[in-house]
Amino acid sequence: MVSWAVVRGGKTQTDTIVWYRVTRDELKPPVDPKEFLKRRLAEASIPKAVGLLTSADLDLYADVEKTREGVTVRSIATVGLANALRVGDFPRLPEPVGTINLLCQLSQPLSKEAFWEALSLATEARTAAVLDSGVLGVATGRPATGTGTDCIVIVAPVSGEALDYVGKHTLPGHLIGSSVLEAVSTALTSSASKAIVNASQPKGGENAQTSLSPL
Repeated sequence: MVSWAVVRGGKTQTDTIVWYRVTRDELKPPVDPKEFLKRRLAEASIPKAVGLLTSADLDLYADVEKTREGVTVRSIATVGLANALRVGDFPRLPEPVGTINLLCQLSQPLSKEAFWEALSLATEARTAAVLDSGVLGVATGRPATGTGTDCIVIVAPVSGEALDYVGKHTLPGHLIGSSVLEAVSTALTSSASKAIVNASQPKGGENAQTSLSPL
């Protein structure tokens, strides 16, 4: 898998990915988010998990699986919008914490190049979903393209014949794009609806685990 996850990001192997829900107070300086999450994963006896941080309601996740011609792609998304920004906005500290975390799992192995192509395509689909939603950036009021702390994880099997291409002209690329677009769009709608009826501060200390069974 490849990602820029807070804990165990980069190119790595694991069978567990964890979303950990935090509050703004838990990550106040001088707290190091990486060390904070590493401690929490160790306390939960899952130190080898890939770890993601969010303040989003974990119950509002979206899970979309699409299969065609023997290829399956599953996308899971959680969305927090308080930190919405447009690419190119001047840097600012996220307050309160908010992020879009996305896991995209494929049933087929990927070459090194295909991993990066899949990551690019998933990022593009995430951005399209945010733009379609009409969410505005908190810094400029212009249409947001994501949040300041988004993270995307691409997962594929380690054995078997690897796919070399997963762009828009391929079936895997279609399934990546459509599943990510639907998952992020669904989570965005759920998050926006919850924000309207409940503006309370998020609880901390919750976590959700995804075990990576073969698709």
